Amino acid sequence: MYALIALGYTMVYGIVRLINFAHGDVFMVGAFLAFYAVEKFHLSLPAVFALAAGGSAFLAVVIERLAYRPLRNAPKIAALITAIGVSLFLEYFTALHQVFGPNYYAFPRPFQVVSLEIGGITVTNIQGIILLATLVSLGALQYVVYRTKVGRGMRAVSHDFVTAGLMGVNVNAVISFTFGLGAALAGVGGVLYGIAYPQINTFMGVMPGLKAFTAAVLGGIGSIPGAVLGALIMGQSETMTTAYLSSTFRDGIAFVLLIAVLLWKPTGILGKARTEKV
Repeated sequence: MYALIALGYTMVYGIVRLINFAHGDVFMVGAFLAFYAVEKFHLSLPAVFALAAGGSAFLAVVIERLAYRPLRNAPKIAALITAIGVSLFLEYFTALHQVFGPNYYAFPRPFQVVSLEIGGITVTNIQGIILLATLVSLGALQYVVYRTKVGRGMRAVSHDFVTAGLMGVNVNAVISFTFGLGAALAGVGGVLYGIAYPQINTFMGVMPGLKAFTAAVLGGIGSIPGAVLGALIMGQSETMTTAYLSSTFRDGIAFVLLIAVLLWKPTGILGKARTEKV
């Protein structure tokens, strides 16, 4: 799940050099869309994934168009403050009773939980669904980025958006598509979070979003393989900390690990130093 959220951070940063702090809240909206899809409309799991991904993508494109695009040539600090403002707006707006409400909601799983013991290890179909959905999402992302015309546009804009525009690439469309693609992955992550931890609320995106951002920086922000690697390291470190130390240290160990890696390599594990053109 961290990988799916971290990819949104790293793709947006790779294209427009923006840390989209509202991304964790888009993840939250995806989880709520999935909640209502199951609770009110009793949709199947594939339809729930499609609705959450599509709704999250639409929200991210609207945010990019209204909040970020007008500030594209503004100082970076202005865009950063705007991202924080959008994040807070989504959290408190959706907490209104007329929207999602401030309460915790039990996420209804659209299937029966089945357990299977393999070699003394208990595995559930929840873990299988999470693994399968993550692999399919990552495979689809790889295909889009490296095998499609819009993917070539994304890589061109990431390298130099001014030159890409001069070469005929529709920079605005590519940036909007990148926001939407990253948000669609976050929406899928929201569904998986609801399935794995069946309780959601409007502030649920804060900590997963922060950890996913940490994973993106850890692996090398702007690098898609780096985001996946950082998420794997984060997940394993949390699991091992809970198993061998205490769950109390679970959240803190991720940030300690981040500091240690950045002291060793400031660009992250797979990140590369970039030269700013002036």
